[in-house]
Amino acid sequence: MAQVEATTERIIAADPEEVFDALADYSGTRAKLLPEHFSEYEVREGGDGEGTLVHWKLQATSKRVRDCLLEVTEPTDGQLVEKDRNSSMVTTWTVTPAGEGKSRVVVTTVWDGATGVGGFFERTFAPKGLGRIYDAVLDKLADEVQK
Repeated sequence: MAQVEATTERIIAADPEEVFDALADYSGTRAKLLPEHFSEYEVREGGDGEGTLVHWKLQATSKRVRDCLLEVTEPTDGQLVEKDRNSSMVTTWTVTPAGEGKSRVVVTTVWDGATGVGGFFERTFAPKGLGRIYDAVLDKLADEVQK
C-alpha cells in the first residue's frame, strides 16, 4: 500500500497561541470551523487538545464518507495530531510564528491508500479534494481568530 498525503497551509493574521487554542478547542470553536463536508460532530472525551476523543463523518466525495473517531495528542508545542481509530488516517495541525502577530498553519493528512487502479485514482485526486476541504477549514479559522 502506498501512503497518500494531502497538505494545505495558510498564513493567518493572529498570534500562534490564539490560533492553536482555537484549533484545540474541540468542545467549542472547532465545530464552528467545519464546512459542510463534516457531519455528526461529537466530542466523546475531553474537549481541549490532548486527550480529546472526537467523532465526525467526513464526506470527501458524493460517494465516499469516512466515519472518523479521532484521538488527539499534542506531541510538541504548537502541534495537534488526530489519529483515526477506524483507519490509518492521521491529521497533523502545526501552528508556528510567521512574523509579528501572524501564524503559519500547516495541516497534513496521511493514510494508507488503496492498491491497483483505485489506488492510482485515490493518490491522484484525493489530496486535491482533501486540500480543498481543509482550505475551507482554514478560511473559517482565519475568520474566527482575526475578529
